[in-house]
Amino acid sequence: MAERLLRGRLLSFRRRPEGPEDTAAFDYIEDGALLLRGGQIAARGDFAAVRRKAPEAPVTDHRPHLILPGFIDPHIHFPQLQVVASWGAELLDWLETYTFPAEAAYADPAHAQAMADPFLDRLVEHGTTTAAVYCSSHACSAEALFAAAERRGMRLIAGKVMMDRNCPEGVRDTAQASYDDSKALIGRWHGRRRLGYAISPRFSVTSSAEQLEAAGALAAEHPDCHRQTHISENHAEIAAVKRLFPDARDYLDTYERAGLLGPQLLLGHCLHLEPREIARIAETGARAVFCPTSNLFLGSGLFDRAGLEGAGVTTAVATDIGGGTSWSMLDTLAEGYKALALRGERLHPFETFHWATRGNAEALGLVDRIGTLDEGTEADLVVLDPFATPAMRLRMDRAETLAEELFVLQVMGGRAAVAATYVDGIPVT
Repeated sequence: MAERLLRGRLLSFRRRPEGPEDTAAFDYIEDGALLLRGGQIAARGDFAAVRRKAPEAPVTDHRPHLILPGFIDPHIHFPQLQVVASWGAELLDWLETYTFPAEAAYADPAHAQAMADPFLDRLVEHGTTTAAVYCSSHACSAEALFAAAERRGMRLIAGKVMMDRNCPEGVRDTAQASYDDSKALIGRWHGRRRLGYAISPRFSVTSSAEQLEAAGALAAEHPDCHRQTHISENHAEIAAVKRLFPDARDYLDTYERAGLLGPQLLLGHCLHLEPREIARIAETGARAVFCPTSNLFLGSGLFDRAGLEGAGVTTAVATDIGGGTSWSMLDTLAEGYKALALRGERLHPFETFHWATRGNAEALGLVDRIGTLDEGTEADLVVLDPFATPAMRLRMDRAETLAEELFVLQVMGGRAAVAATYVDGIPVT
């Protein structure tokens, strides 16, 4: 079995840092090495020690760059890669004007296949090695994306969107058809190599009670599948849900009645939750996913990370392409810092880099496989260059600590800072 030795500065988190001084929360090795074997990290440590374990392995020297676990994006839309940077008034108008017409094109298998590799290319070139993805409402869009990810050996969670009302005919399905299509996709793709299925009712505006019940039935039949949907992104959306579900206690109740709550549920946005909703999310272990660039772009609101986590809610952070404006998790973290600052919270770079790696892996329930540089985990990696641009080099001349360096990468790095990405132990950029 082929071996490869990577040399560089290693950074991997053991747990969430409790503050700027909590250096015990992570492992940082100045002259470190990873021994990659069979798509896994076989050994980690000081270069000299790891080299002794594999004296014949070829060495790729990434010094002075940082080697981290690959970034994880827990909320992104495959059919929206061509509507990024589309001007719109607010969420519901933006969906009607741009998103639904773009998604209708994915009824054509050839179009879905043509878009699958460019979508995955954008992820890996920005250092993202795992994503939880919404496909279109057409089963062939999920087929195309799963097939492309499998060819690359990429870890991916995805599902066809379920929506049976309040959307154009070209993207509308039915409760039964969405159940049947999702069931067939689960049987074909879930658990195959590094692939997982996400049961994906878009949101309660576009799913009837019957369709949400069908999603709940799938969740009961396949409890190891993720579930993903949206909640409380926009005030007009919340008002629409109240009109459509007059008997529901609140927005979350539409999902709760269908049996969708639990640790496998990824709830996108969570901006305007009621106290009961926050308490139930915490009690059931559902995850709240922060999407800062789309929240700011569409003017939807500010995520209350401190309040949610203080109530016991597990959070994640994501790009939300194409309402989101960047494929880069570094850009996403930079905008997240600004959005949280408007709430009086100053997010430290140790916290942000934990969030985009181990933190998101924990939110997905996959920290035993991805999100760290621990021995025995999957070799999905990103190599970051803090001197990637002239402006970054000027700033780095004044940086004296690891925290300062990480903040430079977060605020100024973006795509340019990604020197290499490894998927399943193989360099792909």
